[in-house]
This record gives sequence, C-alpha cells and structure tokens, in this order.
Amino acid sequence: MGVVTTMDPESARQPQVPAQGKLSNSGPVFAAGRGTGLGPRGKHYVCGSVAAFTNIIITFPIQKVLFRQQLHGVRATEAVRQLQREGLRNLYRGLLPPLLQKTTTVAIMFGLYEDFSRLLLRHARASGAPELLTRSVAAALAGTAEAALTPFERVQTLLQDHRHNGRFQNTAHAFRTLLRDYGVKECYRGLVPVLLRNGPSNVLFFGLRGPIKQRLPDAHTKTGHLLNDFVCGGLLGAALGIMFYPLNVVKSRAQAQVGGEFVPCLRVLATVWRERGGSVALLFRGATLNYHRSLLSWGIINATYELLLKVV
Repeated sequence: MGVVTTMDPESARQPQVPAQGKLSNSGPVFAAGRGTGLGPRGKHYVCGSVAAFTNIIITFPIQKVLFRQQLHGVRATEAVRQLQREGLRNLYRGLLPPLLQKTTTVAIMFGLYEDFSRLLLRHARASGAPELLTRSVAAALAGTAEAALTPFERVQTLLQDHRHNGRFQNTAHAFRTLLRDYGVKECYRGLVPVLLRNGPSNVLFFGLRGPIKQRLPDAHTKTGHLLNDFVCGGLLGAALGIMFYPLNVVKSRAQAQVGGEFVPCLRVLATVWRERGGSVALLFRGATLNYHRSLLSWGIINATYELLLKVV
C-alpha cells in the first residue's frame, strides 16, 4: 500500500458476517470468535480491555511518579522520595479508578472505532466520501465517548495527591464524598481538557498506526509481529503523550481541586505558567518520564491487543 487510503489497514481485513447469519465451523463468525462466543465486533472490546488491564498493572507506579511531577512540578527523584516516605502500602493507592477507567476506555476506543467505522463507511461508500475522513470522524467519536468516564480520572487524581490522603480513604469513599457534598458535576471537573485530548489523539493514533507499521521491517515470526506491534504502538503513544502533555498538566491541576469555581482551561494553564516562571521546561516537567511510560504503555496495549485479536 502506498499513501494512506485507510486509517488502519488492519480494520479492512476484519471478517464480515454472512448475510444469512449462518454459523458454521468454516464460516467467518467462527473464525473471528474461535469458539469463544465473541462475534467479530465484540472481540475488539474484550481485547482492548484485557490489553489495558495488563498495561495498568505493570506501569501504575511509573504513572504515580509522573502525576506528582505534573501536579507539583518536582523532579522525578523528589517524586520517588515522596512515594518512598509514604511507604509501599500506599504505592498502589488509587489503582482501582485507572484500572476501571482504562480497561473501559481502551475497550471503547478500539471497539467503538470499529463500530463507528463500519457504520460510517456504509454510508460513505454510497455518498463517495473519502475513507480517510470517515475513519477520522469514527476515531474522534470514539475518543469523545471515552470522556464519559472522566469521573474515574477525577478520583484517581484525588487518591494520588498526598494532600488528600487523610480525606479520601479509597475509591468508593471518594465517589461517595464527591456525590454527597458536591454533586455529579464535581465528578466531571477537568472534562474540557479530557475532550480536547481524546478526540484528536484518537484520530492521530488510528490514522498513523497502519502507515508506521508498514514502514517497519517485515516480520516472519509471531515474535517479530509482536515486536512490530509493540514498536508501532509505543512510538505513537510516546509522541502523542508529548504533544498533549500540557493538557494533562491542566487536567491534573484542575482535578486536584475539590469544590469551588470551575476554572476554564486557559486560566488554569496561565496559572501553572505563572507559577513555573514562564518556563517551557518547567511546564513540561515530567514529560521525559511520560515519554518513556507512554512508550512502554502503548507498546504493551497495542501488542497485547493485536496478539489477542489473533487468538480470540
């Protein structure tokens, strides 16, 4: 394939359900589900969820160090010292929200992208709309849908911020407190930067995943394919992590607040910029760790997802 004609060549090779809906051992549905009961659509949600679960368990401590850098503008060594002082018991404090949030959002990301693509392409072929545009819209819609789970990011922020250690006991307690004392709206503090991040990043991820993989050395073994998927996902995740890093800083700062005014994104960014002396280097403090974490995280997610698609 030459210049991009589809956002993800892998999607074009997904098996189609027979028009009569018949099932047979040699039919497309059986091949897609491999006897697991998952259809060609449902498996994208399951594979995305399991891939995200694997990633979170491995990379959570790194994410916690990164969060402290985003919130306080401290060096990685100081963030690590903070975690050491708090002890091993608190290292995985706040794990449940990202575990629930990430396993669901990645499932939505891959699953809804496939569903929206299938639906929109059906109409696009009739109207002659470009496939690249259609898949871009599908990716943006999937990213927007992910933002519905912002409350999990919200609670994760509160549980990872040591200033709230004495106020929120665990995930359930944090949700109860926010809902009881402030209402549902408080759970969605930081929604705007999440929306600004999710849609565009999804468009770029699905738009570039296929072309990047095509430019990697040809793989002839399972290990080779796994490595290519890891490199492809890791490079994309790392690049997008740097690109949208300021939005994550704004999100972390906004979500660390409990109660009070909902401050607009630009004003939060201006506050952080002023507090850090107008320094781009300080604004991006933690970006290096974020780059390596994203490289590892999205490498794991993409490689696990593609591996599971072949065996589920």
